[in-house]
Amino acid sequence: MIITFIVPPSLDGELPAERTAGCTRLVYPMPNIYELLVAAVLEKDYDVRYHDFVLENENEKRLEQFLANDKSDCYMLWCVNLSLETDSKTIRHIRKYHPDAWIVTMGPGVAYYTRKLLIDERVVVVRGEPELTVRELAGNISGEQDISVIKGISFLEEGKVRHNPARELIKDLDSLPFPARHFIEKYPYTNPKLKIHPYTTVLTSRNCPFKCIYCVPSSLTFAREIEFKKDQGDGRKPPVSYRSAENVIEELDMLAAQGYRAIAFIDDNFITTTKRLRPICARIKKHGFSWGCQARADAITEEIARILHDSNCEFVDLGIESFNDDILRYIKKGITSEQMYKGIGWLEKYNVPVKLNILIGTSPLETKETIKDTFRKAKALKVSQVMFNIVAPFPGTEFYDLARENGWIVGGDYVPTDVQHHSILNYPDLTNKEMEKMLFRHNLSFFLRPSFILKNIGRFGSFTDFKIALKALKRKLFHS
Repeated sequence: MIITFIVPPSLDGELPAERTAGCTRLVYPMPNIYELLVAAVLEKDYDVRYHDFVLENENEKRLEQFLANDKSDCYMLWCVNLSLETDSKTIRHIRKYHPDAWIVTMGPGVAYYTRKLLIDERVVVVRGEPELTVRELAGNISGEQDISVIKGISFLEEGKVRHNPARELIKDLDSLPFPARHFIEKYPYTNPKLKIHPYTTVLTSRNCPFKCIYCVPSSLTFAREIEFKKDQGDGRKPPVSYRSAENVIEELDMLAAQGYRAIAFIDDNFITTTKRLRPICARIKKHGFSWGCQARADAITEEIARILHDSNCEFVDLGIESFNDDILRYIKKGITSEQMYKGIGWLEKYNVPVKLNILIGTSPLETKETIKDTFRKAKALKVSQVMFNIVAPFPGTEFYDLARENGWIVGGDYVPTDVQHHSILNYPDLTNKEMEKMLFRHNLSFFLRPSFILKNIGRFGSFTDFKIALKALKRKLFHS
């Protein structure tokens, strides 16, 4: 059986959706490790192929030409909210040329909007964690066996949507293969925060133990959470799962042997304990990787900051959201502004570059003044980067329920929104248009400061890297 993963070109008149984090349009391409893990699971038994029309810079006409000549038995799509319109059109193109092919969709877009892409009985939605479900599904498809017994899928049966029971979470992440990166070796992935290549991403855990009401930290986490919450029915987030340090080290050794020089760890919360962090960072240091990660500010101690410095950590993304303690309590961040300052201080002491992620509008307590105050405090810290986005009431989150109940959503309900540019929230003391204007103004003010430009321009390894970063910044600021 031939299985082809497709990343279609944008077919909705917008920039392509970024499918790894899953809540923005594409600023700079990131390897979709989640999709490549599924490909790795399948390629042991099937002829697996991969075509990224976005990175090939190909359009809808080229997609149709490809499908007209392709002979695949099954097509797979990783779907996020912002890609739903594009994926819907792609599925119809597939069906036009391949009336009998199977089409398998996965990711948070279809985990929540399950019915949206089910156009016939040979389209299947894989909910939650996809790896084991897709492996079983492929086996039944290739063996022409009944798929109705498979947990974790939804499909049409006699014109009605059938939702099979949820599949249990994967207990042993070490049992999964490493992502099939060989499918993307030809694509020019770069990360402006690392400025060295070849570059890739690595995932060492799934989910985050904290209870922020708005949070959608990655597309895999979101798909996992939507399925778990539906299955459990009590609003709880799924437990965190970890790969062993030994398994992560094995992957780092492999990446070093393959010539990779830069890694972004895309765990929702990479830094947990020094016991786990220390051996991983020791292997990072041994191979000389340039690297970065996402973490909570309250996880940073002096010992951890020293470990990060000693292993050449080039950035730590901290989800700050606001420096207002009333807002932090409302959104259940589980951290105070004092703890944030302390963690940032340790990183700065050991010269570990810090990126602050500020999220505008996470609470009805937000006003123009709270936003201005957070911006002033962020700017005064003189960290490497500050990134402003606007919160979105993603269906499946506690914040979505609050926003709907209180009538904060423009138009009454969620529509897919790029959090880098647009807001669909109106609060009593803050409108969506006011948030959009402040977002643009604060990002412009920060990134066009002479001090920021001078601080960062010398860190690029080549003029090509500088141009890539400039293009990403243009997309971030101007959505073009």
